[in-house]
Formats: sequence, structure tokens, C-alpha cells
Amino acid sequence: MNAESKRLFPKITEEGLNDLRQRIGVKIENTVEPWCYEATRDNIRHYAHGIGDDNPLWCDPEYAKNTKYGEVIALPSFLFSTSRIVSGYVGGLPGVHAMWSGANWKFHKPIKRNDVISTECWLKDLIEHDTRFAGKAVQQIYTVNFFNQEGDKVAEADSWCFRTDRDQARENGTKYTEVRSREPRVYTKEELDEFFAYYEKEEIRGANTRYWDDVNVGDKLPTMAKGPMTVTGFVAYAQGWGGLYIRANKLAWRQSSSHPGLGIPNAQGIPDCPERVHWEEEFALKVGAPGAYDYGPERTSWMMHHLTNWMGDDGFLAETTCEVRRHNPAGDMILIDGEVTEKYSEGDRHFVKITQKAVQQDGEESARATGVVELPKR
Repeated sequence: MNAESKRLFPKITEEGLNDLRQRIGVKIENTVEPWCYEATRDNIRHYAHGIGDDNPLWCDPEYAKNTKYGEVIALPSFLFSTSRIVSGYVGGLPGVHAMWSGANWKFHKPIKRNDVISTECWLKDLIEHDTRFAGKAVQQIYTVNFFNQEGDKVAEADSWCFRTDRDQARENGTKYTEVRSREPRVYTKEELDEFFAYYEKEEIRGANTRYWDDVNVGDKLPTMAKGPMTVTGFVAYAQGWGGLYIRANKLAWRQSSSHPGLGIPNAQGIPDCPERVHWEEEFALKVGAPGAYDYGPERTSWMMHHLTNWMGDDGFLAETTCEVRRHNPAGDMILIDGEVTEKYSEGDRHFVKITQKAVQQDGEESARATGVVELPKR
């Protein structure tokens, strides 16, 4: 049987790429409805809890009223829920897999309770790559600007997905050859207790102001744990974030009818969304992944969580860049570390730069990131 006869999914074509290139720089009108238009108390809390973040600045109005904000504010990563584009909704190349793989964020203002968020966006660039995961792949980069109801730009982001050939990834991809050959990992109680100790020690800096004067290059951030990865955890994130293609009944039918490339038949022959790679093991394996795995925006949100825990209520996350390096399949345990690598001032504003790295239980790199945090000066 030749490769084409085994093909299950559409592949990347020059015709499809040429169509996409015509869209570069063109503002996208009538974007897909976001999960959240407004930063309500509940929307903020649901997103925070979806990444395992219980910071009272986002979740407890009684606590937050005694901070400089006087009310709960949204965690920076909440903005993922206000734009399907920044979260990985891509145009063109119907039926070709899209893996959300990273973003550069710049934040300008806090997102306050009940702020109404609007966006503008466009395709910024297409970059071809040769990958271990699927051979030829295309990095599809979008720019999204975020505004509040006053018209103030609160943030801007470039985010990207890799478009990959699902059949090529499954049949010839080398990135996960060894991972697929391993027996499913089963943890002992002792191993779990050792991991869960990170949760017991997790510190939310909160009202204990961290001053720029007291931070030094080389300072280490406390290790943050995420996991163990479970499908339940992936669903918890989708509850707060909204997903890209999760629809039910008539709305699912309407989506697959309007965009046939999204309606990939499941084991019962029913058109179902490609997002099920995050909870359906069999389908995840068909696209070349090592199993049902976490969401990219979720992982980027963890890296921001690591920074906001450290900076406290009086800090401000100004910039962050995150690159997703591998899938985190169910069973993985993630540890995130960080180190202050630079300290500087711009006028009367004072910043520290932090380099972060996330690894899974076998020491394989899960994500890398950098953040710039503004801190008050004594």
C-alpha cells in the first residue's frame, strides 16, 4: 500500500499556501465570536481556576477591594478567552492540522472587572519549516490587538500555530518515536506525594510587596508544579477558555456544515471537531501526537501564572514570550523554574527580566519563556 492510499487527511499544498499569502496584512473582519466579551467576576475566576490559579486578586472580591485596584482584576492570560484568533483559530488549508505553539505578549494596562474587550487582528506571516514532528510545516503567525470599552489598548500579541501534515506526522514523524514505544507511566504514591509537595509549598506573593530594589540578577523563582496531566484537567481548562471548536447539537452541525474540514468523522462516522485530540486518545495518535495532550494557550498561561505568583499584587506583567516545545500527554508532570536575568529602569519605571523553563518528569523540555515584570521602587 503506497503512502497516498493510506492518507486519511488533507495535506499542505502550494495552492493553499498561495491563497493564505494573499491574506497577509489584511484586517480580518467578522471574526469568530469569542468565549468571553467581558471580564466579569465569574469569567475571570473560571479562567483562573482552569489553569489551577487561586490568586485572590483574581478570585476574591473581599480580598481585592483592599488592594490598589479596589476590585478583582483579570489575570493577564484571561485575554486568551476573548479572542479565538490569538488562541489558535486559523484560516486556510482546510483539514490540515494546526498546533498552537507560542505567543509574544505585551501588556499595557490591567484588565479590570467588567471591562468589555474588543479586538483587531490580521495574518502577519507564514514561515516554512522542516520539523521532526511532521517534516514540512508552516508557521502561521497572527497579530491581535486588545482594547477595553474606553478604546484603550490593554494588550497586543503575536501568536502562532504550526500547520502540519497529520498523515506524515503519524507515519514518518520522529519526534515521538521513543515516547510511543514506552509503556504507560504508572506513578507510585511516593512519587505523587513528592510532586504534590510543590502544591503545598506554592506561594502567592499577594500583598507582601516585592520591591525592585530587593531583586538581584541570579535570583531564582520558586518551582511551580502543573499536573499530573489528565483529560479532566484539559477539560477544566476548556471550561474557562472556551476552546476553539467545541460545539453541541445544532451549533456543531452548523460549524461542520459551514467548514467541512473541521468535521472529521469519529469512530461512529459522526463529524466531530479536530480539538478532540485533547481528550480522545485514538484521534491524537492518528495526527502523530503521543496521546491526548494539553492546550498550548493553557501552557503559556501557566508560565504567566508562575510570574504573577512571584511579583505580587503591586507588580505588573509587561511582556512575556512563550514557545511550546512538545506535547504534554496525559500522565506528564510539569515543573516550571525561573531566574532573574536582567534588571533595568526606563525613566521612572523599573523592570526585571526573567527566563523560565518547564520540563516534564523525564527532564524533556516542555516550554521555554521569558517575562518582563514591572516592580515598584522603594
